[in-house]
Amino acid sequence: MFIIKHKRIFVGLSTLLVIISLALLLIWGIRPGIDFKGGAIIEVTYTGERPVTADLKIDALIQPTGEKGYIIKIHDLSEAEHSALLEALSLGGKYPLSETNFNSIGPSVGRELTHKAIIAVVLVSLAIICFIAFAFRKVSRPVSSWKYGLIAIVTLLHDVAIPVGIFVLLSRAYGAELDALFVVAVLTILGLSVSDTIVIFDRIRENLKGEASSAKTNFEDIVAKSLEQSFSRSIATSLTVILVLLSLFFFGPAPTKYFALMLTAGMFFGTYSSIFLASPLLVWVAERQKK
Repeated sequence: MFIIKHKRIFVGLSTLLVIISLALLLIWGIRPGIDFKGGAIIEVTYTGERPVTADLKIDALIQPTGEKGYIIKIHDLSEAEHSALLEALSLGGKYPLSETNFNSIGPSVGRELTHKAIIAVVLVSLAIICFIAFAFRKVSRPVSSWKYGLIAIVTLLHDVAIPVGIFVLLSRAYGAELDALFVVAVLTILGLSVSDTIVIFDRIRENLKGEASSAKTNFEDIVAKSLEQSFSRSIATSLTVILVLLSLFFFGPAPTKYFALMLTAGMFFGTYSSIFLASPLLVWVAERQKK
């Protein structure tokens, strides 16, 4: 199959995209939202016409919601500042409104959320390695079972790094903020991506068993055969999910748009990595072991 034949091109492309994404993250970073740095989130609904955001002279992140509402994310407010903000949002009473939601999050909550998010990602990654190593424990030729798990983690880092790079661009250009939904998106990408990789790895395992008695068994040919058998299914399954996520992005509520976009990118690159990265890496590891 051409994927295995030209594996250096696909692995090189993935490496380049990951390097670019990490460079963007280090240079620009991601703007932290109130979930991480603390602050206040206010949702207001106008009883009549809603003013345009350009008229609202407020130093805060303003997101439209529904046809007549705004969600405002701002630093922690005192009671006087809260009242002044509502006055500014109504443009001195010109646009009557009602406050439908107000939440305040302290910095300590943000630090705790950051700590738990890091722990969650690390535990999920370790669980994936252990699961794959156990599931492929009877596969030791020509690549040992734990290496399947290690390659799966490498592809997961690829699948997360590139959407994060895209989010950095969104943060830089449109003010997208790091929030709890971002963490949920990362964990969801980990789950969706590894499932596709496991499907292809499982096909490789079954074909290895079927060819075990053959003296002419070639690992590269088995991987190529497994990809051919799994290619259409992986693409069709991922395309279905991506269409649902795109509908959420275009027609869903404003607060979930970046979440849907992150998942869409994660699903796309997760499918790419399971086909164009994970399997070629298996072949590359097998070739290295022969030297």
